[in-house]
Amino acid sequence: MSSHISNERPQPDKVLADIADYVLNYKITSDLAWSTAHYCLLDTLGCGLEALTYPACTKLLGPVVKGTVVPNGAKVPGTQFQLDPIQAAFNIGAIIRWLDFNDTWLAAEWGHPSDNLGGILATADWLSRTNLAEGKAPLKMKQVLEAMIMAHEVQGVLALENSFNKVGLDHVLLVKVASTAVVGKLLGLSRDELINAISLAFVDGQSLRTYRHAPNTGSRKSWAAGDATARAVRLALIAQTGEMGYPSVLTAKTWGFYDVSFKGNEFKFQRGYGSYVMENVLFKISFPAEFHAQTAVEAAMTLNKKLAAIGKTSEDIKKITIRTHEAAIRIIDKKGPLNNPADRDHTIQYMVAIPLIFGRLTAADYEDVVAQDPRIDILRDKISCVEDPQFTKDYHDPEKRSIPNALTIELNDGTVLDEVVVEYPIGHKRRREEGIPELLKKYKINLARIFPEKQQKTLQARTMDYATLQDMDVQEFVDLFVI
Repeated sequence: MSSHISNERPQPDKVLADIADYVLNYKITSDLAWSTAHYCLLDTLGCGLEALTYPACTKLLGPVVKGTVVPNGAKVPGTQFQLDPIQAAFNIGAIIRWLDFNDTWLAAEWGHPSDNLGGILATADWLSRTNLAEGKAPLKMKQVLEAMIMAHEVQGVLALENSFNKVGLDHVLLVKVASTAVVGKLLGLSRDELINAISLAFVDGQSLRTYRHAPNTGSRKSWAAGDATARAVRLALIAQTGEMGYPSVLTAKTWGFYDVSFKGNEFKFQRGYGSYVMENVLFKISFPAEFHAQTAVEAAMTLNKKLAAIGKTSEDIKKITIRTHEAAIRIIDKKGPLNNPADRDHTIQYMVAIPLIFGRLTAADYEDVVAQDPRIDILRDKISCVEDPQFTKDYHDPEKRSIPNALTIELNDGTVLDEVVVEYPIGHKRRREEGIPELLKKYKINLARIFPEKQQKTLQARTMDYATLQDMDVQEFVDLFVI
């Protein structure tokens, strides 16, 4: 006896339609969101400039085929590359994420919403240069900031209640979805075209998280977001041709995303789309460290000073206990050999050991030349993590969104130092007043890594004032960063 399968094409899944309607229709009125997006733009590009000092990153940059010239193409800040928008998105996305120093969003799923800037800036720059060549008006930087706020929101709201890591998928899936949506708007897609584009992002096979976890931790985690945001530009351009979408890509029985990749569960939503995520995003200001360890590193820096004050060093330590939250234990509590920088910057024991020994934690401290110091592994073996259920609860509390860690050190002579607790990192919304001046210092330091002094001063004058920046043509802004 045969059963018939209905071939009636359904209405688009509500998740797709809601994203499209938000991106096309929502008006951002939050001054906090706009100002935070400005700081986020500066910080994100600064992170990319620092990455340009690492050959492991720069070897991936440039056109796919050497010597390719793209008239009116998008430029890659800090370089002389001018590329098609897809490859430019990869380049910008890769440098942004390379050192694990750009912003972070922590919820049921983790991620880095500023990863979307790769696709946003590349598309806006290319469109602006093309418009000028055709006698049309270029895009303004306020449109870039708007796209950033919306991409943050799409990625972050989807992440609040939906754990992709628990089914083995990487959070760059959300970069691809969010970038597709906002790039599609920049391209001028209709509502139907935009829904088609977003559906294509879900149809794709999604990245596995295995490159973020032992025993396979590796450098793909540093360019995976660039890959995702570049793919988003490609899919939006495909949808612009009128190519069809797949309206029940999520809900289709057997063949849809929920059944194939999400254990049959539908997405859950804590809130609608607005500007909440940009307002509450976490900046990495002091340390290039996986965010669940930011407060642990800050505590370790405090303890380094306490040890020095009593005439002790890391070699006098017998035992270190890290009281932490469940997500930190699941992601970065790691024993055994660490094989590369990507492995080290996702290991809480390593990230705590470095400041206890050296009184610092920089991107260079993940490199082999530092990692070969035998004191690091000796100290790592003395560090253990324990979950504090209250810390885990506070981590998930939407009113707190804390990322707490507490360190206790026992010395060889039996002395136990007072526990140092840090609940909110300096990049948290609750520490904005303290954090923004430090974020701007970080930006200036990163400008100085690449540009001569005169260009640094021009960049500071033209980019650090919100009123000046928002009204700037996109291609004019990007040209400021050409070396």
